[in-house]
Amino acid sequence: MKPTIALQLDANAAENPDHIWLSSPETGRHVSWANAAAEARDIACHLDAMGLDAGAPVAVAAQNSLGSCLSFTGITYGGYMACMLNLVAGAKVLSYVITHSEVSLILVSDDHRALIEEAVATVDREITLVRLDTEDGPQWPEGVVPAASPKNVPSADTPGLLMYTSGTTGNPKGVVLSHKNLLSAGHNVVIGHGVTPADTGLCVLPIYHINGLCVTVMGTIVAGGGLVLPYRFSVKGFWSQVRAHKVSWFSAVPTLFAYLLNDETDSDIDRSRLRFARSASAPLSPEIHRQFEDKFGIPIIETMGLTETGAQILSNPMPPETRKIGSPGVAVGNEIMIGDDNQNPVAAGVTGEILVRGDNVMQGYLKQPEETAKTVTAEGWLRTGDLGHMDEDGFVFVTGRIKELIIKGGENIAPREVDEVLLEHDCVLEAAAFAVPCDNYGQRVEAGIRFKPGRTASSEDLSAHCVARLGKFKSPDKIHVLDDLPKGPSGKVQRLKLFDMIHGSSQQS
Repeated sequence: MKPTIALQLDANAAENPDHIWLSSPETGRHVSWANAAAEARDIACHLDAMGLDAGAPVAVAAQNSLGSCLSFTGITYGGYMACMLNLVAGAKVLSYVITHSEVSLILVSDDHRALIEEAVATVDREITLVRLDTEDGPQWPEGVVPAASPKNVPSADTPGLLMYTSGTTGNPKGVVLSHKNLLSAGHNVVIGHGVTPADTGLCVLPIYHINGLCVTVMGTIVAGGGLVLPYRFSVKGFWSQVRAHKVSWFSAVPTLFAYLLNDETDSDIDRSRLRFARSASAPLSPEIHRQFEDKFGIPIIETMGLTETGAQILSNPMPPETRKIGSPGVAVGNEIMIGDDNQNPVAAGVTGEILVRGDNVMQGYLKQPEETAKTVTAEGWLRTGDLGHMDEDGFVFVTGRIKELIIKGGENIAPREVDEVLLEHDCVLEAAAFAVPCDNYGQRVEAGIRFKPGRTASSEDLSAHCVARLGKFKSPDKIHVLDDLPKGPSGKVQRLKLFDMIHGSSQQS
């Protein structure tokens, strides 16, 4: 592993110049390592010619594509900081991000230009928009003449990525990750899953989310393997893309596994090539985990990660080593501690906050030193805000977010425990429990669910199902049937937004 993304790209190009890194299912275009390094260098030189200050943020607003991926590498190659804009955040949030980040240049694809123009209309400074072709990359304005080589040489500590978290309340926070952070994140994927240059990953998650960017993009950069980049996830086209491009692994979120599990498209899997799938960004229901593996014969490696750690911090071992369904695994490439309220370690089996320390931990939150100090301790431990416990074998079991914990009559109820019981019901595709203020107990349990296509069940049946497995106290008082559950860009259900959608934000205490 090299100290910077530029040096890693150059090393890949020197060692395997003709090896294909990027492939587009939509156009059939391929990009070798030699071409990828050359294109990244060219983008860096053009950014220099745009008159940007060293280390300046450069935003990318585009769907997954060869062009958006090459733009990311080009920005970092030149020592600039890539700001990947969340395209489902809405114009108001994007306007905040553009203002807060001090971005002055945005590379934008045609599909998202109207959204970006709406967002920048309320920004009180000049913003330059450069068209980003989804296959060929940035289309530079006339008169921009690049030099032969980039003028800035990034170091391991140069900020390479600015990614804003999809917070459930308030404005999102800008997470700053250095080249060392990003390469360490990619390295953790490589060592956790044994990814090699012979592997080909499929990126179905947006690269404006940390899972898509750091797991599949950075993972393949560090490994020197191949990466297939469809414009978007398609249930109907998924398995044909896997076979056509000889995909050996992919990373998804629980929602996508549920969609694939309940789709009747012929999977036609080459099991000698497709080694594994990995799940992250939200807890994977043990029921969906088992059903998927039974149906497709492909192991799902459950993992856990955060934006602040460049994604993966925990991973289950690869087969034939022992995996524990219901756990995102053990520490890989970093240290994990379960801490008490004072961030001191607790005994095995005792619930506390999950903390992580390693080279993948962020430099901090942009312009928020106090928030950074609250999140990263003086000893370098990042407080994840997640509750869980560690067993004697080092496997971590997550019980929920500290902010989402349901406290009913003084008793803690983990929302995930309720979710998993609801997902065991034959008719339920998605489920999320959440807290509701209650005069008698302080809080009570409610849940939102989405039925599987063509399936339904009565509220009495669902309630009896929960009571039989959870008991009356932990079971939801109300179960709301919805067309969809509110999710962030990673596919994680946002419980606080679910509450607002059902009850209105004014009722939240």
